[in-house]
Amino acid sequence: MATHSSRSEEKDAGEENDLRRRNPYEVLGIPSNSTDQEIKSAYRRMALRYHPDKNPNDPVAADMFKEVTFAYEVLSDPENRRLYDTTGSEAVGPENEDLELDLSSLGAVNTIFAALFNKLGVQIKTTVSANLLGEALNGTVTTLPLMVGQVVSRKVEKQSAHFYSVTLTEEEAQAGLICKVQSSAKNKFKLLYFEQVENGGLSLALQEDSRKTGKLSTAGLYFFGFPVYRFDHRVNSRALSRDPETGFFKRLDTFQPFEITELKAGSHVFAVYGDNFFKSVSYTLEIFSSAPFANEKESLRSTEAQIVSKRTELLKFESEYHEVFAQFTEMASKCTGEVQEIDELLKRRNEICAAYTIFPPSKQGSSKNRSWSKGKSKKKSSLLMEPSEEGEVAVREEDGVKKKKWYNIQLRQDKKKN
Repeated sequence: MATHSSRSEEKDAGEENDLRRRNPYEVLGIPSNSTDQEIKSAYRRMALRYHPDKNPNDPVAADMFKEVTFAYEVLSDPENRRLYDTTGSEAVGPENEDLELDLSSLGAVNTIFAALFNKLGVQIKTTVSANLLGEALNGTVTTLPLMVGQVVSRKVEKQSAHFYSVTLTEEEAQAGLICKVQSSAKNKFKLLYFEQVENGGLSLALQEDSRKTGKLSTAGLYFFGFPVYRFDHRVNSRALSRDPETGFFKRLDTFQPFEITELKAGSHVFAVYGDNFFKSVSYTLEIFSSAPFANEKESLRSTEAQIVSKRTELLKFESEYHEVFAQFTEMASKCTGEVQEIDELLKRRNEICAAYTIFPPSKQGSSKNRSWSKGKSKKKSSLLMEPSEEGEVAVREEDGVKKKKWYNIQLRQDKKKN
């Protein structure tokens, strides 16, 4: 009985784990109406807690880390999340190309393979090193203080970060702040913003991946007191590659606002994380007030509002497009059927008209005989006979080929007999 009860409990636990695996919101401990930033923050918090490097030889933590990764991959992609919310868990799952990799834990061989795939055009999403996030959470990282308006140029190693702290006055906080980083186009990095926790540590709150713009790779965080949006172009490129039509309608799905819109007076921590596979990143960091850019702020606000409005219009246009396209497909199919039916009717009409005749049907054999005799007479008429020497008649065909025929005919008598 005890054994049966234990197996039953294990089976129930397994079913419960499967059910939990299919509910990514429960796995991350967040409500279903959570924002993208809340989903990302919950994932980082739980991934750090159950990361294999933090829990060696712990199978429970390893399973939880897989569950957390699965849940995040479902909810971090707008298309997968929408599919899950509408059809349920059994119809959705993450794709391999959407996995986020911690390059610091891959090892040399796996890092080489990841770099090769990335070189071939496969979009590989990377995450900040779990060890680095753990050090930040424990408050063991070193920060370099900066002044507002200061510019710094340094080099950061791969899968490492430089931390900077800046202190804002009340006036500077109200004016707004901009933090930007740029490097050469061949480099990849992440711009991070940390919030201070009660134990004095730092918790990752915002992350912006670098993006190539011309000859540079850039990333920026904007705190203007109103929502500023980010756009993940990688998700859109994957959608376009799978289905250009669907990718068009989902193009603005990843246009989402930053969770933090303003900074209060006090100390704030930023970091630059080297995201290259093998080499360090040379970069330039600038933190400055947005007060001199009042016109640009309003222009940005107006433009992004239009983009949000256009995203709403796309949703409406998508339903209208599919409805009209379905009608077009039906009409095109009907048109094809009508053309075929008309062709059949015209063909039948021609056959009926051809049947109206009083001539007797020609026989196949007599026609062959006529054609044979006609050909034979033509062949005879084409031969010409020409006289030649005694007993010889030259027969010449019209095609120029001469054949000699010999006959025993006496054309002349001997004069001696006369």
